[in-house]
Parts: sequence; structure tokens; C-alpha cells
Amino acid sequence: MFTLRFDMRAPEKGARPSDLYAAAIEMCAWAATRGAIVAVLSEHHGTDDGHLPSPLIFAAATAARTERLAIILVAVPIPFWDPVRLAEEMAVLDIISNGRVTYAFGIGHRAEEYEHFGVDMRRRGRLAGENLALLLELLKGEAVIHEGRRIHVTPRCATNGGPNIMLAGGSPAAVKRAAKHGLGFISQTNNPALKELYESQCRANGHAPGFTQFPDGSAPTAVFVADDVDGAWNELGPYLLHDAMTAAAYRHGDDTVASISRAQTVEELRAAPRPYRIFTTDEATEYVRGGRSLPLLPLCGGLPPGLAWPYLERAASAAAQAHENA
Repeated sequence: MFTLRFDMRAPEKGARPSDLYAAAIEMCAWAATRGAIVAVLSEHHGTDDGHLPSPLIFAAATAARTERLAIILVAVPIPFWDPVRLAEEMAVLDIISNGRVTYAFGIGHRAEEYEHFGVDMRRRGRLAGENLALLLELLKGEAVIHEGRRIHVTPRCATNGGPNIMLAGGSPAAVKRAAKHGLGFISQTNNPALKELYESQCRANGHAPGFTQFPDGSAPTAVFVADDVDGAWNELGPYLLHDAMTAAAYRHGDDTVASISRAQTVEELRAAPRPYRIFTTDEATEYVRGGRSLPLLPLCGGLPPGLAWPYLERAASAAAQAHENA
């Protein structure tokens, strides 16, 4: 088993965006027939390296090229979206994908993005709650009267009641927002207190606790598979470091997020036990045999597709071998 994650970062020293997008769609189509279980798409805006700003469009292209591959958008900052327009796009994407797209909504954490959209960051929690409540109603497919106006999102979603929706975050406020609506929760931090709060708040709001995912502090979040690990670090290191340093810069000193590394050099990145790991084929096979999936970031840091494909192919082969010998 393995997962694919794409953020489509394209720094100047990386591949061209047109090449990366074409490769990413092709990788999803190829991997969907070779053990990939989900494609994970992220969203950011106004970044210097062109981080994917339109994951729904990317998801539609992926869904059109695949038949069974699940797709999840993590984390879509709901304060930036008009909930009516978002509901319409989600409904169409649900039809195109036949219900294969899941959403994890967040509130965003970069002041630059709030400025980009002209949204007051101080109101983000309130906006998230209001937009989410209206969105959930609209996705049911019935007409809604909201602030004196009639809103009716058509066509109906292929999924009864609308697509699967969760919330993502790392704060008690995010937990309470998910529990209020009985939604699943993806945590950015491994905090047992958040899980306890989520479960108690779900019950307090009359819901059974839903799906939760908390990061494994010992597990990598971006894996590559190589025949020569030293050679792979020489080849991949600059791209992985760009990814790590850019992600860390988004957080401005917040070290609670499990996937963040503060490495400043390739050597520091390699020495850390996570989040970036390069496995041998045997190591990758054993990892999958242990019941875990390989979290792949095939085009990490704008990695040129010509360099990326062999790593993806080795990862898929390792995962297949693990299942053959199980």
C-alpha cells in the first residue's frame, strides 16, 4: 500500500509547472492500478513557489483519469471560500468522481493568504463556523433560506447527503467545530487531550465520535525508495530541503505540527528520523509488511518528473512485493 501527496511546488530551480502538473495526473493514473490507495492534495495561495491553489480542479482532472482511486483535499481553508460557490463545485466534483473525493477543511494559518483574499484573519474562527454550517446544509440538495434569500445548489451530489467532510487542525476550537457537526477530525499534532476533547464534545452534541487521525511521532511523512540511498540523498536532497524549509516558514516557529522540520541543510534533514526518509527496497517492503502504507511525495520540491518516476516505480514494486509475500 502507498499514498500519493501533491502540493505542486515549483521553485525556480525545479521543473516547470506545466511538466509537474502533467506528470502528477499521469502518476495518479499509473499508481491507481498498482496499489495506491489515496491521492492527497493540499492548498495554499500566493506562495513564491506556486503551491497548488486550486485542489478541486486538480481533483477533477485526477478523478477523470482514474476509476477507484480515493482523493482527499487537506486542508482546504474554508474562510477563503464562498460557501455557495464551493457547494456547487463540490457537487459537480462528487458526480465526476462518483463520490471518491473527501474534504478536510481548516482555517488557514498564513497571514499572507488572508491579505491575499482580503479577509480579516481575526474573524477566521467565526467565518469558518458560519461557512461550514451553510455548506453542510447546501450539500444536502434541498433549497435553503439563508439571510432572507433562497439558495438551491444543483445538481445534487452523487453521494447521498453530500461528500465525506472532516475538519483538520490542532486546536481545541477546531476540535469543537468538528464535534458540533459530528464530523471526523484530522489532527496536525499528536495530542491525546485533543482526542479526549473531541470524543466528549461529540457526545455532548449528540453525535457518535467519528473518524480521527493523529500523527505517529515515529513515522515519516514523505518517503522515497532507492537502490542507492547515499546517491538518492545527493540527488533528492535539495528538493526535499526546499520542501522542508518552505513548510517550516509557513509556521513561523510553530513546532507542534508533526510534519514540520527545522533542518537548514540536507545533512540535518537526513540525520533527523522524520519526516523525510529514503528507504531501500527491502526497508520499504518491510515497512509495508508491518501494516503501514508508504507516504509518497513524488514531485517533492519541484522534483523533475524524469528523476521522480524511478523512485515512484520502486516504491510501487516494494509495496507489491510486500503483499505477494504476506
